[in-house]
Amino acid sequence: MTTKRIIQTIRKNDPAIRRNIEAWLYPGLWAVIFHRWANWLYRKRCFFLARFVSQRARRRTGIEIHPGASIGHGLFIDHGAGVVIGETCVIGDDVLIYHGVTLGGTGKDEGKRHPTVGDGAVLGAGATILGNIKIGTCAKIGAGALVLSDVPENSTVVGEPARNTRLEASIRSEIAAIKARLEALEKAV
Repeated sequence: MTTKRIIQTIRKNDPAIRRNIEAWLYPGLWAVIFHRWANWLYRKRCFFLARFVSQRARRRTGIEIHPGASIGHGLFIDHGAGVVIGETCVIGDDVLIYHGVTLGGTGKDEGKRHPTVGDGAVLGAGATILGNIKIGTCAKIGAGALVLSDVPENSTVVGEPARNTRLEASIRSEIAAIKARLEALEKAV
C-alpha cells in the first residue's frame, strides 16, 4: 500500500512521468523503500543493521535518511540528490521535497532536535530547515530558504533567514491603505 501511494504521489506531482512503471526509476521511491526497512530495524533496536541499510541506500540514491526519522505516507522526493533527513525528524503525509533539502539539527542537543513537517508541505530545492521547529500543514518553503523558526500552516516562506511572504503582503496592503487615508486627509485640509 505504501509503495502504491508513493507512485500515486509521484504521478500527481511530476508531469514528466507517463506510466506508473517509470516511478521505479526515481531515487526518491527507492530511498523511502529502503528507509521503511531501516526504520523497522531501528525500532527493533538493531541500530548497526539499520545504519547499514540507510548507508547503502544513501550510496545508491544520493538521499540520506536517518533510520530513526519518522516518515508518513506519500512522501515524494523529487530528483533527490543531496537530500538529508535527520534522526528525530517527523514528516507528515503527502509531503513534497525537492533536491538539496536539509532537515537537520543545530548542534549536539539531546532529544528532539530535528524539524517536524506537516502534511502536504512543499520544501523547495536547497532549503535548509534546522532545529526542533514545526513546518505547518500545507506550508511552502521557497528554494534556498534558511528556516530557523516555526512556519505557520498554509504560509509561504522565502529567503535567508526565511520570512513569511503572506505576512509581508498583509503589512504592505495595510501601509497602502494608511497612505490612501493620509492623502485623503491632506486633500481635505
